[in-house]
Amino acid sequence: MLDRIGCGYLLLEAGRRVVEANATARAILEREAGAVRPLDDLSRAFRRLIERAPARPLLGALSWVVISDKDDAPLILNQPAEDLPDGHSIVMLLDLNAHLEPNPSMLQRMFGLTAAETRLALQLARGVVPAEIARRRCLSRTTVRSQLASVFAKTQTRRQAELVTLLARIAVLP
Repeated sequence: MLDRIGCGYLLLEAGRRVVEANATARAILEREAGAVRPLDDLSRAFRRLIERAPARPLLGALSWVVISDKDDAPLILNQPAEDLPDGHSIVMLLDLNAHLEPNPSMLQRMFGLTAAETRLALQLARGVVPAEIARRRCLSRTTVRSQLASVFAKTQTRRQAELVTLLARIAVLP
C-alpha cells in the first residue's frame, strides 16, 4: 500500500544501516545516487540524502523525510514509535513531486467510463487543460467538452477541480 501512495520506507538498525526497504524508497534513493541494489548501497544513498538536510538531523524512532526535488534539501520530521527493537528506526520517504494517478481499468470499471473518457480523465489528472488535450488528440474542443460532460455525470462531479480531487483520492486503489 505504501508503494501505491508513493511513500517509501526504510528500516534501519542501530548503526543506521538499512536492513529493509520498499520499492518506492529504492526508487527515491536511486534518483539520489544511481543504482542501489544491495542494502549497503541503499545505506550510502540514504546517508547522502540526509547530508543535504539544512541541519544535521537526529533520526528518531519514526522519521519522515519529505523530498521535493533533488536540488532541494530534504525536510526531516521525527516522531516517537512503539514496538521497534532497541536501536531500530523507521524512516518514511515522502516525495512531494510524485504523481499518482488511478489505474485506468479500475477507473473504467468503477465509473463506467469509455476508453476515450478514461484517457481524458487521466490527462486532466496530470494537469493538462482541455484545450491542450483537444490539440494533442486532434479532436475538436466540442468533442472534448462533450466527453468531459459525460465524465462529470458518471463521476458525479461538477467541476474539473472536483474531478481531479476525486481522481487523486482514488489513485491509491489497486
